[in-house]
Amino acid sequence: MTHYLKKAVFIGLVSVGLIGLSACSDSEVGDVSLGVFTTKDIKIDALQDPIVTGVTCHISSIEADLDFSDPSDSSIACRQTGPITAEMLAAIDMSDSGEVIFKKSKSVFFKNMKLRRIYDADSNTLIYLSYSTKETSGSFKHSISTVPLWNTGVDVTSVQSSN
Repeated sequence: MTHYLKKAVFIGLVSVGLIGLSACSDSEVGDVSLGVFTTKDIKIDALQDPIVTGVTCHISSIEADLDFSDPSDSSIACRQTGPITAEMLAAIDMSDSGEVIFKKSKSVFFKNMKLRRIYDADSNTLIYLSYSTKETSGSFKHSISTVPLWNTGVDVTSVQSSN
């Protein structure tokens, strides 16, 4: 084997190993095979909002173990799973663009899936937006879920008056 061929094989094996490691997730709660003749699986991750800890989001996406890039499609569902306090809301980014609370690599070529939290003061609702950072077939894949705060007794006016 030539030196260049050995180097190419080594780089290929390291790349496959890194892709396999990137598929591991300590937040994974589901793994559904899409069939015997495919290396693609639907992975389901449970993610607790790091600031509003009373919210858990479940995100499903397809992961292909032997591909360099996973499909951009994803689905998200977020629910209140614990208490939400005025202190939690006071600590979040209230801007129109919100803040990224989770990021996961979907490719060795700079494609990421991000989860962003946005607060809608008019409806007193947390919006969670899951999206891909790479354009696919002319569009960026995205999905949203909302968590209304109407039953928590917490809203933007109580947050502003406590400051």
